[in-house]
Amino acid sequence: MDAQYDAVIVGAGFGGMGAAIQLRRLGYRDLLILDREDDLGGTWHVNRYPGLAVDIPSSTYSYSFEPNPYWSRLFAPGAELKKYAEHVADKYGLRGSMRFRTVVTGATWDGSCWRVSIEGGETVTAKYLLTATGFLSQPKMPDIEGIDRFAGKVIHTTAWDDSYDLAGKRAAVIGTGATAVQLIPEIAKVAAELTVYQRTPIWVSPKPDYAVPKPLQQAFAKLPLVQRAVRLAGSSVLELMMISGVVQYRQFRGANRIAERWCRAHLYRQVRDPELRRKLTPDYSFGCKRPTFSNDYFPAFTRPHVHLETTSIERIDETGIVTADGKRTEIDTLVLATGFNLWDTNFPAIEIIGRDGKNLGKWWRDNRFQAYEGVTVPGFPNLVSLNSPYSYSGLSYFTTIECQMKHLDRLFKGMRARGADTFEVTQRANDEFLDRMKHKVGHSVFALGQCATANSYYFNQHGEATLLRPTSTISAHREAARFPLEDYSFA
Repeated sequence: MDAQYDAVIVGAGFGGMGAAIQLRRLGYRDLLILDREDDLGGTWHVNRYPGLAVDIPSSTYSYSFEPNPYWSRLFAPGAELKKYAEHVADKYGLRGSMRFRTVVTGATWDGSCWRVSIEGGETVTAKYLLTATGFLSQPKMPDIEGIDRFAGKVIHTTAWDDSYDLAGKRAAVIGTGATAVQLIPEIAKVAAELTVYQRTPIWVSPKPDYAVPKPLQQAFAKLPLVQRAVRLAGSSVLELMMISGVVQYRQFRGANRIAERWCRAHLYRQVRDPELRRKLTPDYSFGCKRPTFSNDYFPAFTRPHVHLETTSIERIDETGIVTADGKRTEIDTLVLATGFNLWDTNFPAIEIIGRDGKNLGKWWRDNRFQAYEGVTVPGFPNLVSLNSPYSYSGLSYFTTIECQMKHLDRLFKGMRARGADTFEVTQRANDEFLDRMKHKVGHSVFALGQCATANSYYFNQHGEATLLRPTSTISAHREAARFPLEDYSFA
């Protein structure tokens, strides 16, 4: 049967919108963007917990072709990211292609197009399928005995209840990842008592979070080159931290040690109690787990009503939490900052059946997690998987998005030049790329550092660090624009 759409894009966050913009540039107008939420923006629509903000400089967290000169702070609050997403959708005419409250349950290649199944029984068809469901889209619930019996208020950070008042409450937070680093200081301001249950401490560096003066915002608007220079500076810092010190750990161990000492010095300045400082100090190498920036996370634990608990939780009952040493803490509110489930439910987030009945999720789990240039997979014609193994480049998600946009541009133009409308990456090209990535991971902190205790989502259930692309961002951009078209078969 003929396809109803040129392409179906699953996900209306920044990744999905970037893909739609690129397809529009290539001349594809009949697009359908599906999202399970009630509005666009992805993580910046779903998350609205207190303290929410971008955790890297705002100047680097935007499309390079659509800079925002009006960020209020160097690290913009979440509401501004949501507003920026709305601006992009409006400017590039994407809203008319979006359908919300639409849950995609699966997709099947029928030999000529993709049949996309929607909850409720509807099926839509498209020549091309692009999955942009995000890396952090499937909340992870803790597997703790008795959690279902707790009689108080339970809030997961991805489903924040704005109507609930934490003032005067005895609260507990489970988790100390990047989300918790932003949230805990805000809860500490209002809660009567706050107990934080930490499994793994996090590397935290100082946050140069300054307000951006109105005159500077106006200068950015009138002189885009000024903002580009700021973006370049911010990107360079992130590249030094994440790429030199983490991905290229073998060559630049010194950069990793500098980052670690910088974080240790920050902790020492803010926490003078040696025992508390010991509990907050990671015992794994910098970069094994995503680091973050904060000026008020460590000081929150020095407040008399805030308690850090590092003994593992044994069970939760109707009114409190019991740790393995028998200590029981009465609470009114349980906040779950337990992150996301990447490797069990998110790769892929929906069932995808390719050529000859090949199941993508099963194939990834039975073999290695892999995708050519972090974008395409053999056996899945006309599928572009935007949240794939080895796709995330650098610390800014927009680096990944724009690399993938470049890949789309080269791939679709190459396909058209050959008079084709179907593409599929060859097994040879996929295998060669996988071998190269495995070799490069061997030079990273994930292979050479001390990561055993990091409990990092960078590692899959097989113990392999297959989320991040182990190359520089410059290399990622270059390869996205120059990969050999012979790596694909066209029909």
